Amino acid sequence: MPIASHRQLDSSLWSQWREDVSSVFERDPAARTTFEVLTTYPGVHALMIHRVSHRLWRRNWRYAARFLSFFARFLSNVDIHPGAVIGSRFFIDHGAGVVIGETAIIGNDVTLYHGVTLGGTSWNKGKRHPTLEDGVLVGAGAKVLGNITLGNGSRVGANSVVVEDVPASCTVVGIPGKIVKLREAGFLNPYGIDLDHHLIPDPVGKAISCLLSRMEVLESKLDSRDKLSRYEACDVDNQVCLEDCPGGEIKSNNLGRG
Repeated sequence: MPIASHRQLDSSLWSQWREDVSSVFERDPAARTTFEVLTTYPGVHALMIHRVSHRLWRRNWRYAARFLSFFARFLSNVDIHPGAVIGSRFFIDHGAGVVIGETAIIGNDVTLYHGVTLGGTSWNKGKRHPTLEDGVLVGAGAKVLGNITLGNGSRVGANSVVVEDVPASCTVVGIPGKIVKLREAGFLNPYGIDLDHHLIPDPVGKAISCLLSRMEVLESKLDSRDKLSRYEACDVDNQVCLEDCPGGEIKSNNLGRG
């Protein structure tokens, strides 16, 4: 992933901007013209400004970088720290409420939806934010926290909280996030990008469904048995009945008097 950092400095700003804008058409069917994307997409505004602020940050113009980042947040409601390393063709859909921390590293062709947080969990000055490798997709409202890595092509379900590494090509859902399946080949769009973030399994629903099915089987077995047949083969033990059954001794005495 350090390659992404070097690429940010080696590539020209214009070429990065062109790639960022072009990637919108690959992942948002609502995008119609370049002018529309440049003037109405807050995620694009935030990213374009970040490309500049990151260059200032790397050249130790720290206050200028932070002020530019602050302006981008004011404009777009997307908070990207200028120290974050972001690869090519990064796309933030809708943009609102996205937060990306200082030591976050994001690979190429990554997609975030609104409300995503790439946050830290430590006071240490070192690496404390997530690394997202190429092709990662993070659903709306998800929180990815700490110095963890999401492998190539992994997906995070909406509103999930991820605090551990995720292997490549896996899907994570829940709080805390759990790997629910190895991803299978899905339906890619014409650009080879998998945006079916709504096709997320429901492990809780599946468990409940299995329990209900099991209960139905057990109840049907009980109903099929003759309830009286359970006692036909039992030998009567009067001694047990006298000593253990409520009222058994009184009943026995009454029978004796008769």
